Amino acid sequence: MTRINLFPNSPVRNASVLNTPNRPTPAILNSIAWGKINLGTTASPLVFAAILIVCSFAVGCSSEKTKTESASNQSPIVQSTPPTAMSTTSAPASPTMPPASKPVHKKVVRRAATVMYADKTTGVSFQYPRKYVLKTGDAADELISSDPVPMDFVQPGGGAVVAVAIPEGVYPKSDLASAFFDVSVNKSLTAEQCGEFSEAKLSEATLSEGKLSEEKTNPATPIETTDHSAKPSTKLMIGDMELHSTETLATDGTRKEAAKYFHIFENGSCYEFALKVATTGVETDEGGKAVDRDEVFKRLATILATVKIALVKNTEATTSVPAAASTNASVTPAQ
Repeated sequence: MTRINLFPNSPVRNASVLNTPNRPTPAILNSIAWGKINLGTTASPLVFAAILIVCSFAVGCSSEKTKTESASNQSPIVQSTPPTAMSTTSAPASPTMPPASKPVHKKVVRRAATVMYADKTTGVSFQYPRKYVLKTGDAADELISSDPVPMDFVQPGGGAVVAVAIPEGVYPKSDLASAFFDVSVNKSLTAEQCGEFSEAKLSEATLSEGKLSEEKTNPATPIETTDHSAKPSTKLMIGDMELHSTETLATDGTRKEAAKYFHIFENGSCYEFALKVATTGVETDEGGKAVDRDEVFKRLATILATVKIALVKNTEATTSVPAAASTNASVTPAQ
């Protein structure tokens, strides 16, 4: 171990040592330690600096150890860190689903059960079920002319205006051949003539003769006849209209065609409204049965109950067509 003399100027107490031959002088002794290292005047600053560095290092380590121990003695504080958003470049983001849209409630528009018909030329208007078949012009004339009694005016000159037919599907598996409501107009009749019916007059004139027509086709076969009969004219009120009415029945074998006619004189013309029902009288292969004619007539009578006739001038309608009459209007068809 090297010893360093920190007191170079201290006097040498042992004089004998100084007076000993070959001994170093006091000046030399003052600069030499008890070893082999020469600590001259030039080396002392370096030694002092080294001591300072060693002391600083020792103090620093001690301070760092104290801080470490102090930090270890403190309880750790857990700090919640909010999750960071993922970078779009690091990983593909999952597709964002659009919010579920509320179902759109469509407004349901219910169609009326009945339809309005209005003719400006004649001023006639009425309501009829939407499912029924409306025929005008040539189609109406063809349907009306197919009946054994197309029109029941006492004089010719009538023309078909419109017809409404009941579809076949209304009475499935029945012997119904046809059923319709029609309107005809005769401009050549007077008000008195409008109250008469050709079939009623024909029936009155031929009652005494027994039968209306007869045709013999073969002696071995039975005679087939076509009979027409009509009831006398009566009056009937429908709403504020007073109508003359009659009924006819035409028979051809098992086929029967019943009709009810109504006349009224308006706008200088005779208007005829007819309800007609034809049946075959033959059961179908599907097990059909005879239709109830009275029930069919009631259906057609609901159309007649809504009839209105507007004022017409110079064959042109100058007034608006009035609203249809209530379907609750009483119509009592003849039995």
